[in-house]
Amino acid sequence: MLTLSARGPAPAPAGRPVARPGQTTFPFADISIGVITERTAEGDALIRELQKLRARPQHVWPVPATLPTGYDVLLCDLVDDLPTRVPWLPGEPESALIALLPKNGPFRPELLRDTAAHGVLVLPSDALTLQCTLALARDHFRYEQRLRGRIDKLDENLRNMRSVERAKSIIMHRKGMNEEDAYQFLRRQAMSKRVSIGAIANAIVDSQELLG
Repeated sequence: MLTLSARGPAPAPAGRPVARPGQTTFPFADISIGVITERTAEGDALIRELQKLRARPQHVWPVPATLPTGYDVLLCDLVDDLPTRVPWLPGEPESALIALLPKNGPFRPELLRDTAAHGVLVLPSDALTLQCTLALARDHFRYEQRLRGRIDKLDENLRNMRSVERAKSIIMHRKGMNEEDAYQFLRRQAMSKRVSIGAIANAIVDSQELLG
C-alpha cells in the first residue's frame, strides 16, 4: 500500500533571507540607477516605477558629454552619438547600460550595437517589462565581468608561461643546466620564497634585462 507522508518546505540556504507567504520581495532595493532621459510623462513614470521597486534613481539631464560612473545601472536615451559618450568604450563596462527608446521611434541596430548596451527598454514601459529588463541587463553585465576576469587570468597565465621559458633559458645559459634542472631550480626558488614560479621567472627576466 502506498503511503504518503507530509513534508515541510525545504530549509533555505544559510545566509539567504526566507520569504514568508504573501511577503513582497524587492530584488532591486538600494540599487543606484542613473536615469538619463527628459522629464516627460514617460520619464516621470519611469522614475516612479523605479522608486516603487525601492531602487535609488537619480535623474540626469541633458545627456552629459561623458556618461556618469558610479551607478549600478544607467538608463539612457539612445541619442545619435551615445557611443562617443560612454566612457568605458572600448573596455570593461563600469555599469549595466540600458538604452531607452521611444515607442514610435526608429530602430537603429548599428547604433545599438556600437553602444554595447546590456538591455533595451521602450518607453512608456509597464512595471513587469522594466523589472525583466533590469534583471537581464544586470545578469548580462555580471556575466560579462566574469568572462573578462577569466580572459585576464588566461592572459596572465600566458605571460607567466613565456616568462618561465625565458627564465629557464637564462638559467641554462648561466648555470650550465639542462631544461629540466632549470625548471626544478625555479620551483625550489619559488617554494623557498613562497611565491609563484611565474613571480620568480619574472624577477629573473627583469634582472637580466637590467643587467643587459
